[in-house]
Amino acid sequence: MAPTVAEACDVLLRDGGVAHIRPLRPSDRDALHALIGRSSPRSAYLRFFTGGAASAHAYMDRITGPGYRGRALVALVGGLVVGVAECIPDPDGAEAELGILLDDLVHGQGLGTLLLEHIALDAADAGIEDLVATVLSENRAMLRVLNDLGLPVERRYEHGQVEIRIATRPTESLVAEIEARAHEAERNSLAHVFTPCSVAVIGASRRPERVGNRVLRNLVDGGFPGPIYPVNPRAAEVRGLPAYPDLASLPGPAELAVIAVPAPAVLGVARECARHGVRALVVLTAGFAEAGGRETQRELLHVCREAGMRLVGPNCLGIVNTVARLHAGFLPGRPPAGPLGLMSQSGAVAAAVIERAGRLGLGVSSFASVGNKADVSGNDLLEYWEDDPATRVIALYLESFGNPRRFGRIARRISARKPIIVVKSGRSASGSRAVHSHTAAAATPDVAVDALLRACGAIREDSVQDLLDTARLLACQPLPDGPRVAIVGNSGGPQAMTADACERLGLVVPDLHPATAQALRARLRPAAAVGNPVDLTAEADAADFAFAIATVLADPGADAVMVVYTPPFGAGLNATREAIATATTGAAKPVLACLAGHDELIDGRVPAYAFPEQAVHALAQAVGHAAWRARPAAPMGDVPGIDVAAVRRIVAADLAAHPEGRWLDERTTTRLLSAYGVHVTESVTVDGPEAAAEATALTGLPAVLKATGPRLVHKSDVGGVRLGLRTPEQVRHAYREMSARLGPAMQGAIVQAMADEGTELIIGGVAHETFGPLIMVGLGGVATELLADRAFRVPPIDRTEAGRMIGELRCAPLLHGYRGRPEADLPSLADQIVRVGRLMDDQPDIAELDLNPVIVTPGGAVAVDARVRLAPAPPLPSPFRRRLR
Repeated sequence: MAPTVAEACDVLLRDGGVAHIRPLRPSDRDALHALIGRSSPRSAYLRFFTGGAASAHAYMDRITGPGYRGRALVALVGGLVVGVAECIPDPDGAEAELGILLDDLVHGQGLGTLLLEHIALDAADAGIEDLVATVLSENRAMLRVLNDLGLPVERRYEHGQVEIRIATRPTESLVAEIEARAHEAERNSLAHVFTPCSVAVIGASRRPERVGNRVLRNLVDGGFPGPIYPVNPRAAEVRGLPAYPDLASLPGPAELAVIAVPAPAVLGVARECARHGVRALVVLTAGFAEAGGRETQRELLHVCREAGMRLVGPNCLGIVNTVARLHAGFLPGRPPAGPLGLMSQSGAVAAAVIERAGRLGLGVSSFASVGNKADVSGNDLLEYWEDDPATRVIALYLESFGNPRRFGRIARRISARKPIIVVKSGRSASGSRAVHSHTAAAATPDVAVDALLRACGAIREDSVQDLLDTARLLACQPLPDGPRVAIVGNSGGPQAMTADACERLGLVVPDLHPATAQALRARLRPAAAVGNPVDLTAEADAADFAFAIATVLADPGADAVMVVYTPPFGAGLNATREAIATATTGAAKPVLACLAGHDELIDGRVPAYAFPEQAVHALAQAVGHAAWRARPAAPMGDVPGIDVAAVRRIVAADLAAHPEGRWLDERTTTRLLSAYGVHVTESVTVDGPEAAAEATALTGLPAVLKATGPRLVHKSDVGGVRLGLRTPEQVRHAYREMSARLGPAMQGAIVQAMADEGTELIIGGVAHETFGPLIMVGLGGVATELLADRAFRVPPIDRTEAGRMIGELRCAPLLHGYRGRPEADLPSLADQIVRVGRLMDDQPDIAELDLNPVIVTPGGAVAVDARVRLAPAPPLPSPFRRRLR
């Protein structure tokens, strides 16, 4: 893991409150003495043993005085210092003494664990291997916190004291513990948003067309069971409820405040909410970052964070929780209850989705319009919906990702239990990014989104219609065990269209089991076709449909059943609906229907689609999601032969010499790649024709000559590569010709042995500015961009996933002995992909990397040309450091 930088940040407490953690400052002295003054004698004794308060005050003078050699963090809640944690390194820096003190007011809120997590990560980044804490054996609370941290712990008991030794190296166990603690805090935090006991509507106008009045109407008409407080200084009542001039006048506390006042008044209202203990704000008002008011939005967030309030918006439609009968927004209608958890950055899209979902019979469990996403984002909502029993499918309309890495971690965990469907707007190319490698040119933002969503098991859709089609199936039917589809219908044309659509999307329409065909033949009309599709003919009545559906459901070779009905034939639409409902009651396999021209839910559970392509698309998405879930979880494990420290030294030294970054020279590139076990063919660097000819004594013949120089990006395009040179004289002559052609752009060359004949692939990586590292494998050589045969993934990548990447390529048959070719060494190729993925994941300063071509033969996989560009990058957001964005 690359080092991360400790900095001030906001964190969520276990109860959903907010604390601020930052490095200790000398100016904190008085606040720390006040902390001691608020601490009970018992707390002082447990922390400072027999010294009590006197030792505690002396300790605070020491850590804020000159010459303090430790590392300390403080925690603030509501601007008040309520905790301090420190580690004091021993002279050789290998271990450090650990200490922590918390205000009695914050015990039990998880703040001690948060401080320990951060201090341990700071210690690890500083090279400290162990933290040592001496704890009284009676201090069970602190012993429990230290034991449950998620890091390896050793204990030694002596004379009523326990020496706890904590290894600071982050582990997968620590990640799991941190994610569990973060999840609990997020869920409790958003409970103030979605299940408040009381709601204040600030800006509750008496005019019906105003937003504040519409919000109040929706709350009242929706039957919110708790107190509703309209706040309007110029009204005695609004919509039949007593109105109040300000929050101070309310007869009880307001847990949630919906703000619908003009933009200039929002900050003042937010500060008033902070003073009166409001726990969450929904700011409907526009006029913030989207209109150039970024500083005002930052100040609004600061007010909320300091007061421990969560913020939805600003510039949003509001929130809905149908289970809690909370409609705290100004949507035009009241969404029906249902299994869909919905988030949208666009208010217009949200309104359309909810209206359409209601007409399809698919209601929402809860909904958030997040607007500018100043605080609450899709990541936060995923954490809330993960445990929400009313939410079976999660749908997100995104215009941007705030923290894609965190999204990936959360979504991967949730997708294993609940489907996540994403519509991400903006499929534009990479625009004006200055990139020069094949990988970076191909890795557009849209490609990065696809790779991110694929890695975490989320389902990407192109449109709201597709989202709702897929959501209906996933919310109401079981997942299929495989791609085999049995089709039952009453019209040959639509059934053929359905079968064709299945083939296009990778579904299989197999022959039915002979016993199934026999049962169908014995019962159906003579004109019926009992293959697959099963054509009941236009004369088929509802009983025929019910029998055929039940029969093919029992076929062991069918994973799903598609019913295709063209009204008004047979018994008619209503009777056929009833037959479908009756035949599928209790079915263990998914059943969906195409009722020509009708989009709906039959019996509230069988999705029906107007056109075959809609139904097949939804089923294909369900099949893909089921296959993702069925993959065994493969531990990443260690990759042998990796020297992380060596690469960090190479990168640091090169960036020190070239602060803006550069394309590495061949020698440095080879050193860097070799430190991660990436197999690069041996090269000899030369600076003239004579040296090139002499180099063949080392490389052997036939040889390859390649020009070098920072301006030579694609060497083969400008005549900078000569292959198959069989004598030293040919090498000498090729160097002179190449130098004459390329001029000053050629600053030397490399000589290599001619590689064995094999399949040319490309393995590459790019550090995407938003999504982090992205890995590519594809057809290599000069055809890389022409044929665009490639697969992308977000690292880390294991061997199994690397194998899947290879299998996605259209050129994959070339590696499997196509037309008599020898079988390639696929394990070696997969190993190279894994190592490149690890390198890109570990080293954020590697901006672009191309191994092109990688020659894959029965004897291995070796890169015969490698290019690496370094560029200084900000520290990675650590998965081990909890913080609000």
